[in-house]
Amino acid sequence: MLKRARLAMGVLLLATFAFMITGSFSPASAAESGIIGTLSTPGGEPVVGVVITATDADGVITSGTSDDKGDFTVPLPAGGTYLVEIDVTTLPAGITLNNEDDASRSLLVLGGDKKILIGLSEGGDSGIVSVESGSTERVIQLLLDGILYGLMIALGAVGMNLVFGTTGLTNFSQGELLSLGAFTALVFNTAGLNIMIAAPIAIVFCAFVFGWGQNRILWRPLRRRKTGLIAAMIVSIGLAILLRYTLVFFFGGGQKSYEQFAGQPGLEIGPFNTTPKALILGLFAVIALMATVTWLQRSRIGKATRAVSDNPALASATGIDVERVISVVWTIGAGLAAFAGIYLGMTQTSVWNMGQRVLLVLFAAVILGGLGTIYGAIVGSMVVGVFVQLTTLVIPTEMKTVGALFLMILILMVRPQGLLGRKERVG
Repeated sequence: MLKRARLAMGVLLLATFAFMITGSFSPASAAESGIIGTLSTPGGEPVVGVVITATDADGVITSGTSDDKGDFTVPLPAGGTYLVEIDVTTLPAGITLNNEDDASRSLLVLGGDKKILIGLSEGGDSGIVSVESGSTERVIQLLLDGILYGLMIALGAVGMNLVFGTTGLTNFSQGELLSLGAFTALVFNTAGLNIMIAAPIAIVFCAFVFGWGQNRILWRPLRRRKTGLIAAMIVSIGLAILLRYTLVFFFGGGQKSYEQFAGQPGLEIGPFNTTPKALILGLFAVIALMATVTWLQRSRIGKATRAVSDNPALASATGIDVERVISVVWTIGAGLAAFAGIYLGMTQTSVWNMGQRVLLVLFAAVILGGLGTIYGAIVGSMVVGVFVQLTTLVIPTEMKTVGALFLMILILMVRPQGLLGRKERVG
């Protein structure tokens, strides 16, 4: 019976990859080097017609211009060090750079696409670096951005903490679960489904296939063979690499956007500038997190999950089906991670290594809040999200992840168990 179940899940996974292949995508050829990015106002409106140039060591200049979605691509003949400059005279009236270093920077490109982030503000003379980048309004705006970013992190961190609490596994492939969620929704979206329909279908699909199925085929047999946690962690690293490069093989290395809500107009609420989709996604994230906490605290299977996290052997002796609990945890964790990936893909873009980019932030949130505690994961995520955004006041945007890691180290020096760390692993 067990062999039949594994065979069925194997066929399902193969069918999943076949579906991806036969969609609108074909195996991607090796991507040429290029500098890419998106220019948008704080309210999310695309900035069109801005010229970006790249000059190599020999003085050869290539350029690109932002299109009607704010996206730009500067093709490069090869990897190397380039001087990247923004022609500030092409910025629309009232649009300014947050950081004068963005106007001209030296950039190392090793091959493939290199994404750069450019912060823009509204107000002032066109092309002049914003003098209000550290003002009260700017801080308030970054606080809102940090809260919304923290909610996205929390969705992935809660799933990671649930898995750690019940199995002890430090899952380095958690970031790829975000990527799988984003690209599964992209497949359904390009197949003709509106993203509002494709997103929930993708979440359920990923929860079953990449959550329950992954545990059934990979992690459950490893647990039965008494595989050590260090070995299992190495397996998760290998799985992350496999999934990451499978995505780039089928979808290519470029950025992908959903067909709906890609260039949504901004929304001004008092001192805040945001987009309707960001607020709606944030609201749904809050609902999902509240539902997960309520499930863990009130439901029968949630209480069983907490018992397994405290003492698996004792929980099994009292009649709790430990393997069933772990399967449920993997399913919920993968579903939350898929939601986080769609959240990230809708507010930014979907790219093959998006999960890898946020993995360290997820770990920082989990460790900062306290390993194995669901409330710690949420609190840690919110602290990290706000701190990461606020650090852009003093450091370049590309370096903001460093702030999260620095905060994690600082907190652990004072409180090694994390902000809400305690003896119980989950709950």
